[in-house]
Amino acid sequence: MGLRELTIKSEYRSFIDDVVKDFYIPLLSEAVLYQRAVGFFSSSALSMISRGIDGLIKNGGKIQIVASPRLTEEDYIEIQKGYELRKVIENSLSRELKDPENEEDRKNLSLIAQLVSQGILDIKIAFLTTNNEVSMYHEKMGIITDANGDSVAFSGSMNESENAFRGNYESFDAFCSWTSDAERVFQKEMAFKAIWEDYEPGIEIYEFPEAVKQRLYEYNPTLADKLNIKATKSKKDKSTADEKLPIHLPDDFRIRSYQSQALEKWRENGFRGIYDMATGTGKTLTALASIEYLYRFNNNRLAIIIVCPYQHLVEQWCEDIVRFGIRPIIGFSASPQKKWKKHLEQAVRSFNLGVLDYFCFVTTNASFVTKSVQQQIQLLANDTVLVVDEAHNMGAQTYRRYLPSGIPFRLALSATIDRHNDEEGTEALKCYFGEKCIEYSLRDAIDNRMLTRYYYHPVLTYLEEDELEDYLSITHQLAKAIKKRNGKVVFSEYAKQLLIKRARIIAGARGKLSELEKQIQPYKKDNHLLIYCGATTIKKGDVEDLSFGTRQIDIVTNLLGNKMQMRVGRFTSQETAQERAQIKKEFAKGDMLQALVAIKCLDEGVNIPSIKTAFILASSTNPKEYIQRRGRVLRKFPGKEYAIIFDFITLPFSADTIGSHSPDVVSSSKGLVKRELIRMLDFAEISENPSETYNLIYELKHGFGITEEDLKEEEEQSSVV
Repeated sequence: MGLRELTIKSEYRSFIDDVVKDFYIPLLSEAVLYQRAVGFFSSSALSMISRGIDGLIKNGGKIQIVASPRLTEEDYIEIQKGYELRKVIENSLSRELKDPENEEDRKNLSLIAQLVSQGILDIKIAFLTTNNEVSMYHEKMGIITDANGDSVAFSGSMNESENAFRGNYESFDAFCSWTSDAERVFQKEMAFKAIWEDYEPGIEIYEFPEAVKQRLYEYNPTLADKLNIKATKSKKDKSTADEKLPIHLPDDFRIRSYQSQALEKWRENGFRGIYDMATGTGKTLTALASIEYLYRFNNNRLAIIIVCPYQHLVEQWCEDIVRFGIRPIIGFSASPQKKWKKHLEQAVRSFNLGVLDYFCFVTTNASFVTKSVQQQIQLLANDTVLVVDEAHNMGAQTYRRYLPSGIPFRLALSATIDRHNDEEGTEALKCYFGEKCIEYSLRDAIDNRMLTRYYYHPVLTYLEEDELEDYLSITHQLAKAIKKRNGKVVFSEYAKQLLIKRARIIAGARGKLSELEKQIQPYKKDNHLLIYCGATTIKKGDVEDLSFGTRQIDIVTNLLGNKMQMRVGRFTSQETAQERAQIKKEFAKGDMLQALVAIKCLDEGVNIPSIKTAFILASSTNPKEYIQRRGRVLRKFPGKEYAIIFDFITLPFSADTIGSHSPDVVSSSKGLVKRELIRMLDFAEISENPSETYNLIYELKHGFGITEEDLKEEEEQSSVV
């Protein structure tokens, strides 16, 4: 018998499949070689490797493991100071060898120690080196080969750990060498071979340190006695004072001073408040550290409700949640936990009866407001915390009326809590969640090296005649539709629709297409490029080729991919989660995919840290949107010393032609110029090249007759006119 005789699925998911029973045990029982890249090195990863390898050992097989050291901030500092890299890695690996949690863990690690000592298991340590910087190698793939030479390769999100098999929502795809996937298996085999034999560019390999082997041998009493090493006992033999609580801080997590200050302020405010933190500064981890503190403060009892605007954000949260020892109930329409509603109902009932001391439910905005979820939320009162991510979304009238009044502990997270053109919604959020516990700006994040520095280049574009006519027509309609009540501007639904319609004219200005072709020309051989489009269409005008459609993203994709022969991928809501994950992976590698043409990804919390150069066609006058977009471009990535942002500025016409327009036209279009200038000032202020923008702003202010007072007045207005 061999691998061919087994039933092997093309995809495995941890909340649907028992991956140990259904995949690992049957395949490894037929194997003579198991090659695995597990991500981080840890005791739990080694322990899980021991499951299902009895057959492989009986077959006289071998195991090859590539893992990455889990480096802390202090480790990176030591490396930068010139400490010997080999010693830093050795210390990191020793840190990750935790004492066994129980007798089963001790037995598993004892077996691993025996396999290492016998040469059956060989472990190598990998890390990335780019521009003299060290970062973690975190690929997750594996190859299982039988005596017949048949192989099964698999890759996906799953690490080899207890959390990955049981707590996380994880998945991986499997490919068989005797099927049409033979080429993919071969590529995986060659990739692993290149890494293992240390000739893969950008990846360096270290042999497993002898000192860490000695530490590992402590888990095997026979080896320990033979080598005169003190054997390690399981945790149940130690004082209970050393045992972790069910909710606990990850061993590799160190709370930063600004995060600690936010937590303390939240505690002082009765565990209510707002964390106003720039994208990329650790809002999620700060919130989870706050939950862990509240859990201990509240006598180890807490019901946790976490709400996110999108499904992919729920998935991103879950990756961090499980690190804190929490196994979440994941609730949304396409949840991998098919019976999540039943699980939530049982958890609420058990918690209220005192059978459960804690549970965690993570959901989307859309599922949070459904009748079934609201019925369960209303049953919770004391000992419950509600955490809302991207909380500005929850300020919308359709959502905020569902915020439960009975929940005592509340935390809102947002890069900018203020809702644009919605003072009522902003005040409702502040009234419900309380005051800000921290304001951590983009400037703070850049100064403290949480985000990368950037260069900002505004690119001037102009509305064409028909576009200007449409813009002015909508502006005149807006002036009639906007009302004032008690001295405050009030937007009707009709006025809001007009604002959206006018914004799409600006985002889809035809002049941006020729300017994009001009500006991207010097970068056409580069990679890690993002072209950020608007959800808008292009009026025909003098656009050469509309055979690919009139949507801006379609025209841009055609321009770059066909006309300029660049390797382009699209990143929109039309791609599946699996397709998005693959696109992000290829984009980060940079060899097969140069550029992403995207809609909304910078607004929806999608993490694509490898973006280095961004061409933002869909410029926004909404501070919430452009602060978020900028922050996501500035996320750190190996080898990324700085980012470059091209911001396409839309003006009604050139300042040189202002004399050819009537006073009414000039007056009605000045608002657009002022709003664009305000964004330019904000971007330039903390950029590496502010003088370039300041000089341009001076010329535009002078050309359009705009004063500092005009800009201040525009900023203070609660409406866009």
